[in-house]
Amino acid sequence: MTPQPNPEAGAAVKAADRAHVFHSWSAQDLIDPLAVAGAEGSYFWDYDGKRYLDFTSGLVYTNIGYQHPKVVAAIQEQAARMTTFAPAFAIEARSEAARLIAERTPGDLDKIFFTNGGADAVEHAVRMARLHTGRPKVLSAYRSYHGGTQQAVNITGDPRRWPSDSGSAGVVHFWAPFLYRSRFYAETEEQETERALEHLETTIAFEGPGTIAAIVLETIPGTAGIMLPPPGYLAGVRELCDKYGIVFVLDEVMAGFGRTGEWFAADLFGVVPDLMTFAKGVNSGYVPLGGVAISAEIAETFAKRPYPGGLTYSGHPLACAAAVATIGVMAEEGVVENARRLGESVVGPALAELAARHPSVGEVRGTGMFWALDLVKNRETREPLVSYNAAGEANAPMAAFAAAAKRNGLWPFVNMNRTHVVPPCNVTEAELKEGLAALDTALSTADEYTE
Repeated sequence: MTPQPNPEAGAAVKAADRAHVFHSWSAQDLIDPLAVAGAEGSYFWDYDGKRYLDFTSGLVYTNIGYQHPKVVAAIQEQAARMTTFAPAFAIEARSEAARLIAERTPGDLDKIFFTNGGADAVEHAVRMARLHTGRPKVLSAYRSYHGGTQQAVNITGDPRRWPSDSGSAGVVHFWAPFLYRSRFYAETEEQETERALEHLETTIAFEGPGTIAAIVLETIPGTAGIMLPPPGYLAGVRELCDKYGIVFVLDEVMAGFGRTGEWFAADLFGVVPDLMTFAKGVNSGYVPLGGVAISAEIAETFAKRPYPGGLTYSGHPLACAAAVATIGVMAEEGVVENARRLGESVVGPALAELAARHPSVGEVRGTGMFWALDLVKNRETREPLVSYNAAGEANAPMAAFAAAAKRNGLWPFVNMNRTHVVPPCNVTEAELKEGLAALDTALSTADEYTE
């Protein structure tokens, strides 16, 4: 679709937004939201007709891009047949979505509890773990994000938790592995794995194994920096959970449904959790949907005992129809394979070349269509380009970098001192190269702040 400029309409949209919309994670008077006129595939555009290549995939959820015609048609067809129905009934779209998801989840995660999104999926996974074990505590990692609802944000391990941290949520944080900024003075991946697992087991011992219901981890942390766990770490966590009777929860809200070049990131590491949360890419975000995939053992806990939880819109027919269509598109069009192939052949090599040219790039990490660049002031010391949780003037280098990207038609995903490369999983090679060229130019701006 060719964007048609209509600045008057854009001004009206912007005025209504500023008058009435309360935006998340924002100081309301300090933001200037872009008025978006339309989107298609890997692009969106504003009312002035300027087009942007979306390297954020919305909020890392448009895994098949915007406005895929087969998914749009499926939503329209479902709306004409049955727009909504209560969750206590068996509905074709809901049953089929659950079946298709269960076919792709690892191990025996064959029961699907539907939610409205990722945060409430985490909330329910934790509730299930506590009820299954009869224990109160949850362990989760620093450098993590699990959602904005009360329990999920307390499980989160980054500054978004701080204003809502009650100190009484039954959550204990620990350090997960991250060799580039190791908390364990490790020099190799083997050392990082060994020491991180030792640290986790010590934390379990000092908290009391009999008090811990669950360990919750993002399989690959997303907004915290796309830090792939080193070999053996997730398998080691699985062993610790088995040893102490702890429920192992993997959060695949961001990493799932093709983002890593596999249906689920757990497949990259050969691990099977007891509970796995999902959302975002399950239907490319076209209609809100999330869920928990449940193992046979935990499902059995609630075979004769009611599960004390639910949502009015659990398994909403429109959302489930979108999921059925999305999974079908991904299978038919080889979207997962596309993410894997282009990650290996285009993105990885290109980002390595950018790192070699730009002193602001400290490290490149990622797989599939799930990458991050750690931006630094000094490569030798690894000092971040901006300080932890920087805001205002302290965040000027990252703001300048993001502005440079937008001027070149690239909408970047920036968080703290990182920029992420997370385009739709069905992005084309030509689109990737266009975006990487714009990223190259924007990094020259970041280079100006290096020492």
